[in-house]
Amino acid sequence: MKKVIGIFVLGLLAFNTYSCRETEEKETVIVKEEQVKDEREGILERTAKKVDNEVNKEIDRIGDDN
Repeated sequence: MKKVIGIFVLGLLAFNTYSCRETEEKETVIVKEEQVKDEREGILERTAKKVDNEVNKEIDRIGDDN
């Protein structure tokens, strides 16, 4: 009789232990990336424009041989 009561008590304890656990729902998050055009110029672009202007002025000064 003690074995039956012991098994019954252990069964109740096991049932209570596993039945009271909360299940966590995992939420999926989707992140979208958008490319934004940056209108500001970097130092390389500004330098290239200055060099192009200087080269064009020099070509105009020398003249086009073609």
